[in-house]
Amino acid sequence: MLRPSTRLPAIAGVGEVAGRAATYAAAGVDMVAGERAVHLMRRWVDKARRPEVVGGIGGFAGLFDASALKAYERPLLATSADGVGTKVSIAQAMDRHDTIGFDLVGMLVDDLVVCGAEPLYVTDYIACGRLVPERVAAIVQGVAEACVLAGCALLGGETAEHPGLLGPDDFDLAGATTGVVEADRLLGPGRVRAGDVLVAMASSGLHSNGYSLVRHVLLERAGWALDREIVDLGRSLGDELLEPTRIYARDCLALAGAADVHAMSHVTGGGLAANLARVLPTGAGAQVSRATWTPQPVFGVVGSAGGVDRDELERTLNMGVGMVAVVAADAADAAVRLLTARGLPAWVCGEVVARAAGDVQLHGEHP
Repeated sequence: MLRPSTRLPAIAGVGEVAGRAATYAAAGVDMVAGERAVHLMRRWVDKARRPEVVGGIGGFAGLFDASALKAYERPLLATSADGVGTKVSIAQAMDRHDTIGFDLVGMLVDDLVVCGAEPLYVTDYIACGRLVPERVAAIVQGVAEACVLAGCALLGGETAEHPGLLGPDDFDLAGATTGVVEADRLLGPGRVRAGDVLVAMASSGLHSNGYSLVRHVLLERAGWALDREIVDLGRSLGDELLEPTRIYARDCLALAGAADVHAMSHVTGGGLAANLARVLPTGAGAQVSRATWTPQPVFGVVGSAGGVDRDELERTLNMGVGMVAVVAADAADAAVRLLTARGLPAWVCGEVVARAAGDVQLHGEHP
């Protein structure tokens, strides 16, 4: 659990080079740096605990006391795995690493919660070309802070040094999460019906999807530097691109516990229409009105700077909507009030209609 990796293979028959004994350090793997990274991240991991966690840093596996699930009559375990994608290149370029772990947890737990599951724990994997303890600790700090916000534990992880495969300042991270939902509280297409209302929840910006397009448009084609101040954004381009992913887990669980929620859709790669279609049953489509919200300025900046048309933007980016709840029509107003009271901007953006399965149509214009 959260230990430096020793996974690089030894090569049989090779013990000395030019008369000198070969060492792991000479091959580019710094075990001392790995131990220091574990030491630095320890306090962050300790902050991201739940009472059900057994043990701590140093084991080969994280342990979670499953007897804590005894309150469930038929507990279904849910799991999700994801990464952060090419957003990590922005963190690398800016040498800022304390938010990218937050993005990882957002991608994980917000996929999990759409079925109504409470996130229990997260495990992470960080691969780097050269292990810089302070850098790894900053990444884990972001992971741990996001776990606290989501109400789950950082149960375990792995840090691996891959010299020769990754450049000295390159890294990537991925993770997995597990949660639990009572079987008869499971959300999804089976509960959705025509007449249901769509309640949108605001994103914090780009989140962690579409960065290949964003980087191509703003950094390559437009040639903008990350420290460039963008008037429409009110801050530098780099600050905007590193804005952390919003974590909806606790808000969505509170909503599911208080209102007649039938399904939820996490708006990630593919945009609003494609992700909403994933929770619609046979014979149901949806109508979404663009007139109900104004996307954050960053989406307009990407579109205008790169000449990207609206269809392409909507197929790639979240356009200001990070999560959608599908609720019974008579629960819509209460759902909006509950989310707004929790500090999460929310609004009715459309409805489920009788239509070819998964046919989601966006109409009108943004204000």
